[in-house]
Amino acid sequence: MEITQTRIVPASPERVWAALNDPAVLKLCVPGCVLLERTAENAYRSTIDAKVGPVSARFNGNLSLAEVLPPSGYTLTFDGQGGAAGFARGEAKVALAPAPGSATSVTYAVRAQVGGKLAQVGSRLVDGAAAKLADDFFARLSEHLAPTPVEAVIAAPAPVQVPVTHSWTRHLGRLIVFAAVVAIIAYLYSKGAR
Repeated sequence: MEITQTRIVPASPERVWAALNDPAVLKLCVPGCVLLERTAENAYRSTIDAKVGPVSARFNGNLSLAEVLPPSGYTLTFDGQGGAAGFARGEAKVALAPAPGSATSVTYAVRAQVGGKLAQVGSRLVDGAAAKLADDFFARLSEHLAPTPVEAVIAAPAPVQVPVTHSWTRHLGRLIVFAAVVAIIAYLYSKGAR
């Protein structure tokens, strides 16, 4: 099985890189992920519950990173065993690049081999399950990296100043400020008089 695709993630390459290298974030974003823990500098152990057509299994596997070029990309090799359901192994080349709008283009090329019952369900079902897994992963990653409401407000463009043409409205702002100052002075005076 071979899959090549590009996805746009609404965050800078540095933030996407950090998320793709954080086991806690990956555990949240990978559908069915039960365990993802670092075992060495560029190695992880994982447990993922997956369903491909009629085959459901818990896959225990190992992931390792090679050719690591922060924040541009790496090669990920994986090997997973699902008991009677079969196995999956292969590699994925992942490349990150800046995209318009402070986003990141994530391109990945996956070559995988499956065996056991997984191989018997047919490549269409396996390809469909892989595509669905990728869709869910990138949706969760994008949601995780989306700016919080406070960040969105800070990043929003400044409001456009509209020139005031009527003479009475030009003075309205001054009147409001004057009224606020008078109210504050009155309040402070009433506190001091008691």
